[in-house]
Amino acid sequence: MKNALTTPQLYAAAIGIAFLISVLATPAVRAVAVAMRWLDYPSSSVKTHKEATPVLGGVAIWLAFAGSLVILRFLTHFPTGTLYRLRSLLAGGAMVFLLGFVDDMLRPRGLDWKTKIVVQIVAAAMLIYFGIQVRFLHPEHLANLITILWVVGICNAFNIIDIMDGLAASQAVIAALALLLIALPSEEVYVNFGAAALAGAALGFLPWNLSRRRKIFMGDSGSLLLGFSLAGLTLGTDYTKVNNWGVYAPLFIVAVPMFDTLYVMVIRMMKGQSPFTGSKDHFALRLERMGFKRPQILLLCLLASGFLSVCAWLVTLVSASWAVWIYLVVGSWAAIVAWHITKVDMG
Repeated sequence: MKNALTTPQLYAAAIGIAFLISVLATPAVRAVAVAMRWLDYPSSSVKTHKEATPVLGGVAIWLAFAGSLVILRFLTHFPTGTLYRLRSLLAGGAMVFLLGFVDDMLRPRGLDWKTKIVVQIVAAAMLIYFGIQVRFLHPEHLANLITILWVVGICNAFNIIDIMDGLAASQAVIAALALLLIALPSEEVYVNFGAAALAGAALGFLPWNLSRRRKIFMGDSGSLLLGFSLAGLTLGTDYTKVNNWGVYAPLFIVAVPMFDTLYVMVIRMMKGQSPFTGSKDHFALRLERMGFKRPQILLLCLLASGFLSVCAWLVTLVSASWAVWIYLVVGSWAAIVAWHITKVDMG
């Protein structure tokens, strides 16, 4: 690529532009949400907030993510393949963003889960059509099926983990930066630019999400967008240049949201409830019941995500035997954590 800026400077610009758009657009979106009474009311026992809070922070995240990539389009010459994939990522992202937007508008009832899943499947199919898919499985129809399950699963993982201020957005920042770190040496340009823009967009939203006086939630429009974008980006780089076990590195990159999703689904089914029914069985809420304060929980999750991202990076660099050991050790620790928090009485 021939540019006035060096490649690292362009990635930094992607983060900076997205951050600036997000941090400036979020209070404007909040003002509109307050004026239009687009609020999330604590209308059920599952809600953890005490006051009606503006939603649609996802609008600012979308504007920052897409806006940063569009602006960069005029600062650099994306290779044809990169531009092609970024367009498909933005198109699918727009689809799940609009899905979440409609769901937010219909609060407190919202859309039914079947409608959400269908739209997410269509968005995942769009990625496959443009060549963003699992590549290590054969035959092709099996790879396509796993791709759809992966995209839909990560979409909903970020939606499910958005139960505490700053949690979903901070996890997205760490995951996006991890992807940037892993893909950087191979110059997977579509992944790097997409990850950089997403990190900046989520980072710019965080101060407002954590604010006490001017708080705003990202809503489903934000959480579904973050999940979809990260799922698509994880499918775009090569993890197996050193060993074939590196292909599972994305499991570490999004491990915290995945852990919460699988954990609450299992707990709900053990209680005889539908896994799609809301409950307070999330690991973060269990940590709160154990006596941890919310800032402490957020910090613990950030540290866990950072550690797991380093593990994701390592399994792409070490020998196969070491990679297997890393997976086993981390998996064992996850099982121990799940066992301990399950003993917490949630009333």
